[in-house]
Amino acid sequence: MTAEPSALLDIQGAIATVTFNRPQGYNSIGLDEAKHLATLAPQITENPDIRVVVLRGNGPAFCAGGDIRCFVSHIDNIEPMVRELLEALHVFLMALRDGPRILLTSVHGAAAGAGFSIAALGDICIAADTARFTTAYNKLGVTPDGGGSVGIVERVGPRKALELFLATESLTAQQALELGLVNQIVPADQLEAATADMAARLARNSPDAIRLTKQLVQQSPRTPAAAQLDAELEAMAHCMQTPMFREAIARFVKK
Repeated sequence: MTAEPSALLDIQGAIATVTFNRPQGYNSIGLDEAKHLATLAPQITENPDIRVVVLRGNGPAFCAGGDIRCFVSHIDNIEPMVRELLEALHVFLMALRDGPRILLTSVHGAAAGAGFSIAALGDICIAADTARFTTAYNKLGVTPDGGGSVGIVERVGPRKALELFLATESLTAQQALELGLVNQIVPADQLEAATADMAARLARNSPDAIRLTKQLVQQSPRTPAAAQLDAELEAMAHCMQTPMFREAIARFVKK
């Protein structure tokens, strides 16, 4: 019997769903899993119809981070292995982070280590009320990975990020919400429906509006005000020339 892939990609119109699919291992990521995720990246980036990518986990957890068993099996030659693992994972993450699509992370159960980092890397994050967020790096004596020094720092700022990475055991979903790491909390049995609803609402936006709004938001913290206002002008001028804008204006006039 052929084993199921460690991650599944399902594309339905404008929405692509990536599901971590190692439930027996709490969706932890080893070398093989990272390599497989990298193969999914071009299927997303080369599809112009995709506007939203949903990232979720199968089984009892979203993602428990790095696969400790993989680390143990390579302990005598771990540096080249972890380099290969993270380089492959970065191919996948950068395809989602910097592409013209919204990344919606849907978190239940444990989001630990790289799983926490990946959840925070989402443009929008919905979490079950039972979710737990754990950095876990301080327990292993290692530094953040999975984009933690990008997503978590952006959400909570440098000081709080240092505390989370070096001195915090775990966060409840409510605590993550209060810190800005989560946009919305729902009962665990409603997570799938709430995620589908949010994905559908996001996908109704025009591709140009999604791409340019994401660019504006991402560049804002490091862009001088005058340059940011110029960027807003150019983005607005572009969007007003699109068919979606013209159709929306026509509907408004008819009212």
